[in-house]
Amino acid sequence: MGSANKDLFYGKDGDLAGADRESQEVSMLALHLLQSALVHVNTLLMRQVLADPQWADKLTEADRRALSPLFWTHVNPYGSFELDMNSRLDLDLSFQAAVPGPRSGKDEKPVAPA
Repeated sequence: MGSANKDLFYGKDGDLAGADRESQEVSMLALHLLQSALVHVNTLLMRQVLADPQWADKLTEADRRALSPLFWTHVNPYGSFELDMNSRLDLDLSFQAAVPGPRSGKDEKPVAPA
């Protein structure tokens, strides 16, 4: 995602703009949020494609190891965007039931100091 930073976060050639440290920090946090959202959507899209048996049969183990959600070639950083808040991406989210929830701290064993 490093090379995407200048395209996703343009202004002064990709440098952080802002008169003070606080505005630069807010800009950096916004960039991190955008990157995280992009990786999340990419992961959902990849899981949907990989669930298709045709792709499962074509990919080798080496192909699967090489997969990464850090792509952004489908992003158009320029121009206008029409946002329809009444429609959603057609993503199958049924796998999320298998994702474990946050740790409660009760079940964790204390780690011995090294």
